[in-house]
Formats: sequence, structure tokens, C-alpha cells
Amino acid sequence: MSQVFEGYERQYCELSANLSRKCTAASLLKGEQKKQKVSEIKAGLDDADALIRKMDLEARSLQPSVKAMLLAKLREYKTDLNNVKNEVKRLTSANTNLAARDDLLESGMADAMTVSADQKTRLLMSTERLNQSSDRIKESRRTMLETEELGVSILQDLHQQRQSLLHANNTLHGVDDNISKSKKILTAMSRRMSRNKWIIGSVIAALVLAIILILYFKLAH
Repeated sequence: MSQVFEGYERQYCELSANLSRKCTAASLLKGEQKKQKVSEIKAGLDDADALIRKMDLEARSLQPSVKAMLLAKLREYKTDLNNVKNEVKRLTSANTNLAARDDLLESGMADAMTVSADQKTRLLMSTERLNQSSDRIKESRRTMLETEELGVSILQDLHQQRQSLLHANNTLHGVDDNISKSKKILTAMSRRMSRNKWIIGSVIAALVLAIILILYFKLAH
């Protein structure tokens, strides 16, 4: 995996967790404090978008097998970021509604109990969504670790197979050397047998010639 991508990913995960905490905190604030917190969250969202774009560019520059895995992970990060953006929109909307409620209270037309119940429901929904986003990030990290472990295991297997092939190659070289030596020995033995045949033939011919001469001399006398 690309170290550049991992660096961007660490920054994004830290930033995403920080944004989730700020969203939870902002939902409990009111007035100017809430507006200030929402402004900080929006600035963080801009940074998160920049990191997403950087991770996308880095992932697309890698090999196809790695690129597919990183782009799948990047889609999950984009979904998480969109959830945070939606939460910010709800916070902004709640802030607007809160201001409108204050106006209505001033004019004596607000229903405080209804607004309070609505805020509580939104807070519970926001907390649930943030928890789901955190769980997806944890699952992505677990999947990444499992993928890295699988990659290491495959590399180890390939290394062992390479060692086995090298050993087999060395064994074949040894067999070739033995065959060459055996061929030389057989050639030498063949030459020696041929030479021995000539010697035996010569001896037999000499004996036959000697016998003929002996018979000739005996018959002549």
C-alpha cells in the first residue's frame, strides 16, 4: 500500500473523528457558541474534502489490484463525510429553527415543549448516525489490516516457492553433471573395448598363421 495514501488516511480518520465529536458538542450548544462551533466544523469539512481528493488521486495512480481496494475504501470515507455534512445541515437548520423559536417566544406564539422534543429526537438521531459512521471506519481499518496480513502471507508463500524452484534447478544441474560424467565414462569404455577387440583379433590371426607354418614344415619333411 502507498505510504502517501496511508498518511492522508490517518489525517482523514483523525479529522473525521474530531468532526464527529464537534457535531455532538454543537448539538448541545445554543446561540453564538453553536454558530461558532458549526463554523469550525465547516472549516474541517473543507479540509476533509481536500484529503478525500488527495487520496483519490493517489489511489488512481497505483496498480489496478491495489487501486480497486483503496477506491472501495474511499467510497466508504465519502459516505461517512456526507453523513457528517448532513448532520451539519441539520445543525444549521436546528439553529435557524431555534432563532425562529426565540422570535416566536418573544411574540408569545412558540410551543416550547414541541420544540424541545424535536431537538431531543434530532440529537438522538445524530448520535446514532455518528456511531454508525464510527463503526464503519473501524470496520474499514479491520479490513485493511486483514488485507495487509493476507498480502504478507502471499509474499511468504511466493518466497518459499522461489526457494523450492531454485533448489530444484540446482538439483537438475547436478543431474546434468552426473549424466555428462557417465557419458564420458561409457565413451572411454567403448573405445577400450574396441581396442581390446583389435588386439584379440591380431593374436588369433598370429596363432592361426603359426599353426599353418608348423603344419607346412611338418608335411614338407
